[in-house]
Amino acid sequence: MRLAATNRGLWLGVSLALALGAPASAQTAPPVRIMPGGGGGVGLSPLVPLLPILGGVLLHAGASNAQTPPPVDGQPGTPPPRQARALTPRKAPPPKFVARAFPPPPGETRFAPGEVLVETANATNPATIQLILRRHRLEEAEVDRIDLIGASLRRWRFTDRRGVGAVVAELGGEGALTRIQPNYVYALQDDAAAPPPGQYQLARMHVEPALDAPGSEPVRVAVIDTAIDDTHPDLVGVVEARYDALGGTAHNLDHGTAMAGAIAAHGAVKGVAPSARILSARAFDADAGGAHGSSLSIFKALDWTVKVRASIVNMSFAGPQDPTLHEMLGLAYAKGLTLVSAMGNAGPKSPPLYPGADEKVIAITATDAEDRLYEMANVGPYVALAAPGVDVLLPAPKGGYALETGTSVSAALVSGVAALLVERKPKASPAEIRKWLTASADPLQPADPKHPFGAGLADAARATAMVSASAGK
Repeated sequence: MRLAATNRGLWLGVSLALALGAPASAQTAPPVRIMPGGGGGVGLSPLVPLLPILGGVLLHAGASNAQTPPPVDGQPGTPPPRQARALTPRKAPPPKFVARAFPPPPGETRFAPGEVLVETANATNPATIQLILRRHRLEEAEVDRIDLIGASLRRWRFTDRRGVGAVVAELGGEGALTRIQPNYVYALQDDAAAPPPGQYQLARMHVEPALDAPGSEPVRVAVIDTAIDDTHPDLVGVVEARYDALGGTAHNLDHGTAMAGAIAAHGAVKGVAPSARILSARAFDADAGGAHGSSLSIFKALDWTVKVRASIVNMSFAGPQDPTLHEMLGLAYAKGLTLVSAMGNAGPKSPPLYPGADEKVIAITATDAEDRLYEMANVGPYVALAAPGVDVLLPAPKGGYALETGTSVSAALVSGVAALLVERKPKASPAEIRKWLTASADPLQPADPKHPFGAGLADAARATAMVSASAGK
């Protein structure tokens, strides 16, 4: 039969019951069937088993509707307005950067293109490394265990058009990587020179008087540089140990030979500390633009200098700021190594160069025979003191000699002075060495408001006298 108008309430009850869902006991009732014949009627016979349930639903709904709602905003009987729940689209959670990612600063281009350096724990599963390489379309070119930081450094390459900064940031979400950065490039700090005026540096720094009373034992000075030609007559027996961070054939020995000579030569050319022993760490070699080294080669060389217990580390190079190098310098300093570096030859308008600008490093600028500042020397508050660095005669490969100019030379000369101090007080701390070097320096006049000379010109005789006086207390 057709559903009458008076049964519309029953029909609404059926709809409500179906919407709310019937109890399990009612789920066995036959389905409601739409009857043909127009009007959208429905047969009542299939609903008979559901009437007791529907009645309960309707009575409950009627009782609920009969309740008077509480007053809202002082209007009795007014039902509270429904507040629609705002549907906020669920955003994807931002990536969790577990690692320390250090992209190059804006404008910084002094790094090897197409490669990055990553640091991992020594115990990292090789399968994890391979997964990361595949995920980011990289290949591993080199892996080195660096004991100074207790981790492994890996050099990874890529051949597509991604920038180094983009790859560093991309790898920042990989929890197995504890540091990601560019492989920065550093340059040795020497320039072409004019005709020689002789070995004025020894007289100007008062080196001869400092050698009158030799110290107790030779001091080991690490030279992170190019390879050294230790067959030179002025350098025979000077190099005690060697380390090669690059591998392959050494194509350039010029700079390392000159720096070793400034420190410890004992022939026609004399170094500041001729009894010192050189630890040669090859981290630089020739390329199309001169002799350069990378972050990784310097890290490996510095790690070696700590292992072989160097007292002083000469770093006659300069380049961009590097977070891993900063950490390693701090660790080497804490282990008692005195760190000496070139100020840099980028000119007075250059931003700070590293490692010289690092707080743990003694940065040295260059002067000429008349105590004038080398025109291409960097200036800044991080300069500690000055030393001759213009037209300084030093050993060259194959038994030769050459004039060298730059803050590289000045740094090596001060490393020699530092060796004389350690000879006299082997257990001196890096802070003590810095204090004696700066306190004994000869102030240069006129004073410049930007302090381009730091404490002044290094004075070997005065510095060694200070150490001897402190030892007698």
